[in-house]
Amino acid sequence: MPVAQGDCEAWPYLDQDVLRPSRSRKVCMTCHWFRHHAGPECIPLLTCQLHQGLIAQGDHLIRRCQGWTDDMARQRGWAPEVD
Repeated sequence: MPVAQGDCEAWPYLDQDVLRPSRSRKVCMTCHWFRHHAGPECIPLLTCQLHQGLIAQGDHLIRRCQGWTDDMARQRGWAPEVD
C-alpha cells in the first residue's frame, strides 16, 4: 500500500538494531522496500516501507535489514509482460 508523502515524515528513524552494516550490493538503496520523497524544503527523506521508518542519509548505501528483498524489476526483468 503506497504511503502519502506527508505520512512518512512522522516515522521514526531506523536504528542499528534494524539496519546492519553490509558490504555487498544488498543495501537499502537496492531494496524493493526503499523509497525517497521530497521532504520539507525539498530535503530528501529516505524511507523503508517494510519497517515504516526513515533511513539516515548515507545509511542507505552501507546498511540493510533482514527483510532486504531484490527489486521486482530485477526479479522479473524490465518487461515481464512480454514473456
